[in-house]
Amino acid sequence: MLQIKNISYRYRDAPNPALRAVSLEIPAGGVYGLLGPNGAGKTTLISVLAGLLTATDGLITLNGEPLAEIRRSNPRAIALVPQDYAFYPMLTVAENLRFFGGVLGLSGAELKSQIDSAIGFARLEQVIGKRAEQLSGGLRRRLNLAIGLLGKPQLLLLDEPTVGVDPQSRHFLLDSIAALPAAGTTVIYTSHYMEEIE
Repeated sequence: MLQIKNISYRYRDAPNPALRAVSLEIPAGGVYGLLGPNGAGKTTLISVLAGLLTATDGLITLNGEPLAEIRRSNPRAIALVPQDYAFYPMLTVAENLRFFGGVLGLSGAELKSQIDSAIGFARLEQVIGKRAEQLSGGLRRRLNLAIGLLGKPQLLLLDEPTVGVDPQSRHFLLDSIAALPAAGTTVIYTSHYMEEIE
């Protein structure tokens, strides 16, 4: 279970905090939506959970252990798929997956297995040799998701993962994300679209 207790965060020189005493309990093994308009603090909360920002107050634990300690002891436990594309456009799909798998410390048979699994999950088989910059918007979103899944994270943070995609790609992404808890991944999904969260 992910427990967020009284988390606050204020950006430098901001008149008001982006987060003020936010508390949530998120059970393991599901997809949970953070719904709100632009500027509501969704990305800030995701960034705090991912360790990109440090909360000014409060405590975050995963299964009773402080989240910061889990990130230190097992960097693969938590993965972030940001709203912006998080890959190298000049590298092919396969090269991106090998690079980011290596960053996670994967190698040899384990790296190959994780890459094959991510490619199959995101249905990228037909484009593994293409440079990322040549992909459509929907395929770029799939590559973003595949990279996020490489380490088999316990907690996957998705920040508006369907921005800029066509309806068919959006449907595929939503169905794929809904299937993740069956593999043991808890998903937190931010959006300002009510129908996506539903």
